[in-house]
Amino acid sequence: MSGPSDYQPSNPALQWIERRLPILGLMHSSFVVYPTPRNLNYWWTFGAILSFMLGIQILTGVILAMHYTPHADLAFKSVELLVRDVNYGWLLRNMHAVGASMFFVAVYVHMLRGLYYGSYKEPREVLWILGVIIYLLMMATGFMGYVLPWGQMSFWGATVITNLFSAIPYVGESIVTLLWGGYSVGNPTLNRFFSLHYLLPFLIAGVVVLHVWALHVSGQNNPDGVEPKTEKDTVPFTPHATIKDMFGVSCFMLLYAWFIFYMPNYLGDADNYIPANPGVTPPHIVPEWYYLPFYAILRSIPNKLAGVIGMFSAIIILCFLPWLDAAKTKSSKYRPLAKQFFWIFVAVCILLGYLGAQPPEGIYVIAGRVLTFCYFAYFLIVLPLLSRIEKPRPVPNSISDAVLAKTGSRSTPMVSSAIVLALAGALFAGSADSARASEGSDKPPGNKWSFAGPFGKYDRGALQRGLKVYKEVCANCHGLSYVAFRNLAEAGGPGYSVAQAAAFASDYKVKDGPNDAGDMFERAGRPADYFPSPFPNEQAARAANGGAAPPDLSLITKARSYGRGFPMFIVDFFTQYQEQGPDYVSALLQGFEDKAPEGVTIPEGSYYNKYFPGHAIKMPKPLSDGQVTYDDGSPTTIAQYSKDVTTFLMWTAEPHMEARKRLGFQVFIFLIIFAGLMYFTKKKVWADSH
Repeated sequence: MSGPSDYQPSNPALQWIERRLPILGLMHSSFVVYPTPRNLNYWWTFGAILSFMLGIQILTGVILAMHYTPHADLAFKSVELLVRDVNYGWLLRNMHAVGASMFFVAVYVHMLRGLYYGSYKEPREVLWILGVIIYLLMMATGFMGYVLPWGQMSFWGATVITNLFSAIPYVGESIVTLLWGGYSVGNPTLNRFFSLHYLLPFLIAGVVVLHVWALHVSGQNNPDGVEPKTEKDTVPFTPHATIKDMFGVSCFMLLYAWFIFYMPNYLGDADNYIPANPGVTPPHIVPEWYYLPFYAILRSIPNKLAGVIGMFSAIIILCFLPWLDAAKTKSSKYRPLAKQFFWIFVAVCILLGYLGAQPPEGIYVIAGRVLTFCYFAYFLIVLPLLSRIEKPRPVPNSISDAVLAKTGSRSTPMVSSAIVLALAGALFAGSADSARASEGSDKPPGNKWSFAGPFGKYDRGALQRGLKVYKEVCANCHGLSYVAFRNLAEAGGPGYSVAQAAAFASDYKVKDGPNDAGDMFERAGRPADYFPSPFPNEQAARAANGGAAPPDLSLITKARSYGRGFPMFIVDFFTQYQEQGPDYVSALLQGFEDKAPEGVTIPEGSYYNKYFPGHAIKMPKPLSDGQVTYDDGSPTTIAQYSKDVTTFLMWTAEPHMEARKRLGFQVFIFLIIFAGLMYFTKKKVWADSH
């Protein structure tokens, strides 16, 4: 795990330490003078990116754990209050949730780079297998972390995935019971997953140390697959590889920051903003995007046990890759057939990911079976066969020769690869997006919202008018349980003063107690109180509304969504449009029709709404022209009411949105300058090495 180091500290204190624990010498030999192939390209920076992301996930996870409550009745609320009431809690949550996706983006690039350049071949078999183990641990950690918010998709995802173990003969049911801590997913399950989710990242860090150790023993592979022979083939790790890694990390951070500050919900699922409800199954239960290819393999095989075996085999087979591909030439750069099949394999994985988000029916199932066969055929048929029949092109005699041959070349293979990966990401995002599409309803029209885009802000007038519509109309049935009266006077909100918020709160009656006599009592609301619910409990809400409990509106604009379809989901990524929830809520309020279209039957006690899934909604038409008076002269129409109350509900769901976008702009300016400095520093450091 070292290079030729003769490090001797000059400081007497460091000399004293070094004689007893030569850790500085170890670091110097491993990360300063360690010989690095001089032909490494930017795909090799993803190792540093993964180390960076692991550190971010552990750091943010430890802080989040300080505020999280692992109890089935409190978990959802603790996450939401963390985002709203903890200083920069929204930032920590976004960094951790988006960080999980970015971690998997980086690891997939890292694995595909290893696959393309043959980084699993002798003498790096153990290095590769340790990488697969890290990947498996990541998948387990990511799954358990996804369950912790205890939203609808968290709960049902945990139910579906843990149930898979019941297919194992003899011990399957016992494993499931052990995972659940009972006979269904519940509080013991959440506690188990929280404990393991907290523990596993440290285990990953330990295996990463072994991974790096194995890397330093066997040495780094390189794009030409030629082992270093002389000192001319290598450069010191620091500053050459270090500065290149820092440039790669800074570029990756730009992508990371894009999601944190501007698209925090783009890769998530709207259903997870609904508290877990064991009695209501979501229309489509889909895992996070990074599990979709394996989920597609699972569903493509009709037999449950065979599907589970197929899903896990799709990962385990990676461990045998060094022996399945016996070709002597490592890099696909010199293997024309292997290169073609590699990109076909990438396409198969992308398509499997797409199918994983589709309903398991019709052509999707047939396509899934074909692609599942292609996936395994790549490892079990194509690679062994190619190693026997393929005639690779001559490889350079040394890394120095490869670098000289590359100098002046017009080839830009990384650009085409980046385009393929960008399309892959877009397709994955689009597949997740389509999975969220509402069924059996018209697609809501897009609106122009003041809060959309990178510099969007709430319209204060709309917020105040929307609050009035909520108070006079919506509050009769719907609560705002996560919004406190004091929030009305906070920055980024409707713009009321503290005195105005206190006066507004005093209009409400809040149940409190018990008093000294042990009795509950009512008092006037205070700024610290939360908006009281119109009903004492869910049963009372159902009884008063024809059997359907009106949902709490605090998060409604984030808990509803619809698919925008191709190519809008790609356009949305660049324009940062993620207002599908407000579009839906506004359309729903305007989508009531007195008479259902011919051929459509609406059950008694329900009303026709063209945007509600299934069209039959228990809520009667809530708004009519002139229903609420406005003091500022704004039109008193249904369209205006809908827009105002939707803007207000967007604020209740995202009270820190303006701070998020404002900080995001500052972070972007810093990262762009930092990345530019790293790039020019890297150019200077590498000037004499290429």
